[in-house]
Amino acid sequence: MFTIEHDFDATVVTLMDEGEFVLQEDVIINAFSECVTLEQLDPRTDRVQKITLSMRQLHDLGAALDLPEGAYRLTPVKD
Repeated sequence: MFTIEHDFDATVVTLMDEGEFVLQEDVIINAFSECVTLEQLDPRTDRVQKITLSMRQLHDLGAALDLPEGAYRLTPVKD
């Protein structure tokens, strides 16, 4: 399950784990114009862990989901 909210400066997506197995804490994704942050509560420390991805890293992640094992460098397509 997930929710989407549009704030003043970001789009916020919250991913909620569902199922019968061990469930993970919610993941909150904040999409800004210059970066994307992912936040998740670490129940062992009771602290929120935060990762920031540049837009380039996010683009590479999206591409990586559809590629086989290996090392890649994406380059812009020239017209």
